[in-house]
Amino acid sequence: MELQSFEVQSVGRLDKVLTDVLGESRNQVEQLIKEGLVQLNGKTVLKTGKKLNVGDMVAYKFKELTPKEAPIVDFDVEIIYEDEVMMVVNKPSGLVVHPAPSVKEATLVDWLINKGVSLSTISGEERHGIVHRIDKDTTGALVIAKTNEAHQKLSEQLQDKSMGRYYLALIDYPLKSSGIVEKPIGRNPNNRLKMDVVSHGKEAKSAFYKLLETSRQVELIAVKLFTGRTHQIRVHLESLGRHILGDTLYGFKSKQDTIKRVYLHAYKLYMVHPTTGEQMEFVAPLFTDMQSYIDKAFNKGEVHEKINPDILNSYFTTVTDSL
Repeated sequence: MELQSFEVQSVGRLDKVLTDVLGESRNQVEQLIKEGLVQLNGKTVLKTGKKLNVGDMVAYKFKELTPKEAPIVDFDVEIIYEDEVMMVVNKPSGLVVHPAPSVKEATLVDWLINKGVSLSTISGEERHGIVHRIDKDTTGALVIAKTNEAHQKLSEQLQDKSMGRYYLALIDYPLKSSGIVEKPIGRNPNNRLKMDVVSHGKEAKSAFYKLLETSRQVELIAVKLFTGRTHQIRVHLESLGRHILGDTLYGFKSKQDTIKRVYLHAYKLYMVHPTTGEQMEFVAPLFTDMQSYIDKAFNKGEVHEKINPDILNSYFTTVTDSL
């Protein structure tokens, strides 16, 4: 992308002036500066607090990936909805959302770039279009921004809670009751791969609703998140002595296990369209493996009734007691 420039009209810090001009968040602008994508009077500047004077020339550009730089993409992803500013996909299990130094395989971002989808650039080179993420093993609804304006508005919805998701999960033992878990989450001090309930952690709040249970005591539950911490559902369930089927990181692993991945699915996404302001809801169909398990374990008619997207929201209007 070519450099775009403007003349400074009033004295101020580089990050604040650029934030005002671009209409983006301060964090996103700071990232642009730190990546060397901003110039002051023809020279690259890395100091976010650099003082600007009237008449200074500021130039900037957004860094883009090209399909040639991305790993080989040999898979496809279901598109639930798409228009000129956003897309909603049904992420499969095992797919990492965005590149990272530790990730060797193609990611969702690589798939998007490979398809030639126009993506927002304000989250940095590796996270083009990614407004929120889902763990590698978790499946379900994920929204992607195509423009910077849409990205900003969707990010604001995450903050003010006008965007959210309802999850479905299969757990290894029924909950005693529906309710709310509000416990801080941070890195597990003994295992860097895991998160844990820790006193110095970040605030985390989850609501759990009992849907159906089997004679073998496996239970299908619905979950609503009020915060978005890493592994939040899995950590809060572990704090209750419960685990998601297939979760060998927080649960149990045996040679007899036939479940190859975590049965946690972001089933329903609700949000406001970033351009039209329309209230929208999207349902991500369950993947075949989790759907087959549910069909065998529960009565299909009961499941269909319980996970009806039209009534899913209502479950959580009565979930107030802490677990």
